[in-house]
Amino acid sequence: MRVALAQINTTVGDVWGNVGKMTDALERAVEADADFVAFPELTVTGYPPEDLLMRPSFIQENLEGLEEFARIVPQGITCAAGFVDLNGDLFNSCAIVSGGEVLHKYHKRYLPNYGVFDENRYFKEGSGAPMLETGGTLVGISVCEDIWYPGGPAREQALAGANVLLNISASPYHRLKGAFRERMLGVRASDYGSYVVLCNLVGGQDELVFDGHSVVFDPEGRLVARAKQFEEDLLVADLRPSESLIQRLHDPRPRKENPDREPEIVPVPHPRTAGTKNAAQPRVEPYPSEEGEVLAALVLGLRDYFRKNGFSRAVLGLSGGIDSSLAAAVAVRALGSENVTGVLMPSRYTSEGSNTDAVALAKNFGMDTRTVPIGPAFDAYREMLRDVFKGLPEDVTEENLQSRIRGNILMALSNKFGWIVLSTGNKSEMSVGYSTLYGDSAGGFAVIKDVPKNLVYRVSREVNRVEGREMIPASVLDKEPSAELREDQRDTDSLPPYEVLDPILEAYIEEDKGISEIVAAGFDEDDVRRIVGLVDRAEYKRRQAPTGIKVTGRAFGRDRRMPITNRYSERKG
Repeated sequence: MRVALAQINTTVGDVWGNVGKMTDALERAVEADADFVAFPELTVTGYPPEDLLMRPSFIQENLEGLEEFARIVPQGITCAAGFVDLNGDLFNSCAIVSGGEVLHKYHKRYLPNYGVFDENRYFKEGSGAPMLETGGTLVGISVCEDIWYPGGPAREQALAGANVLLNISASPYHRLKGAFRERMLGVRASDYGSYVVLCNLVGGQDELVFDGHSVVFDPEGRLVARAKQFEEDLLVADLRPSESLIQRLHDPRPRKENPDREPEIVPVPHPRTAGTKNAAQPRVEPYPSEEGEVLAALVLGLRDYFRKNGFSRAVLGLSGGIDSSLAAAVAVRALGSENVTGVLMPSRYTSEGSNTDAVALAKNFGMDTRTVPIGPAFDAYREMLRDVFKGLPEDVTEENLQSRIRGNILMALSNKFGWIVLSTGNKSEMSVGYSTLYGDSAGGFAVIKDVPKNLVYRVSREVNRVEGREMIPASVLDKEPSAELREDQRDTDSLPPYEVLDPILEAYIEEDKGISEIVAAGFDEDDVRRIVGLVDRAEYKRRQAPTGIKVTGRAFGRDRRMPITNRYSERKG
């Protein structure tokens, strides 16, 4: 049995564009002599469609799109494709299509409602665990979350004799998730003695990135095929269902269990007769480093945000620091150097080294640059506020004025030329509120908002590695971080060193550990209490920040939802 996993990049709401991609992939799968073609979860609508699902017209168009696709699927080819079914309520569904008609509609049973997921808002849970019977092979069907549970439809199908467990998925990326997903799928395959085949979505959707990384595991839990990560791909693999039987004959454990219910068997009429085929070349794409996959996720997320929303050109401030350098590198890789403009906005506090580094970076990446000094505007603001601030010392107010002037300049360029402003703050800064509202936090998209500072350095070094030369200057990588908003300013004037700060933030934000637990891990209690307080107080700032790409296990926004008005605090202890 030859399967083709059509790992395509869909667009939410673009029903007919998505159907067009499905059609193109089907044609390539037919050319590859595939018997079975799988598409990702909610292929027809794109994932996640969110409140578009409240519109009856959208549901109807999605059903019409599925019907249109079904008509072109020839006899002898079976397709599994995600869509939204309407049957008294909405279901996240997988359609089984062959010979021009829809043979079966499987309704997803396990609806995730944690992290970035909100499927209980839209869908009703399904039931059953159908298996397709095609040419003597039993293929169990499930959708995304269904395979993540040790029980559920996959177990029922395996106990009933499924040779192949097929899962169509829209599993969003965060760093190292692909490796975790592979471990889980390998365990499912070896536990159930079946092939496990997963077709995953690829592409960017607002803050989410889907990494593709479709895979095939044999009945012993060994990886036999892996698609590309962060790229569209058609992964073709030959399965030998008899291997599933052999594995079960040597592993008596499943005989001790009985399925909770007898799965429905859906016969596929006119399956292709077994013939002589040249063996599909096994393909296991290499798995990148953590820094490599984060870089690829950022590039894909930014590229798709621009492409799918009809934006063409980006503008960002170039300070000569590490954050704006990485944001610029990602923008150039995603959009092309001809579509990225860097703006130098020096002040009296900007060091000559920072200006030199910003110019060198722009030259290395072939970016257009503009220079707009902020000194005249800063002087004008100070003069306007002189009487109001009379007798008061300069403080963070004057620092933030500079940041807001820069934000105004970038937004003016955006308005005048139609460019989208990329903000360049990282997760560490966003966590503790080390940013200025309507200043450095202003923008249409936040490229590295979910990248902690220490990871910013590691990914920046990865940029230089993959480019094969020093695109981000060594002086940028080596200099001490500074906002340069006052004389001799350093980030460590306000924060612990990032080597201390980032692990505390990860423990508190991503792992929900309390102060006592973090202190018990070896961190200074005063540092922990201060950082936790900064995180809690900055929630109102984060709510006003632009969207950006999720790359960690728990990002701000739809992933971590904390009330702004909130009197609970461990700091009182």
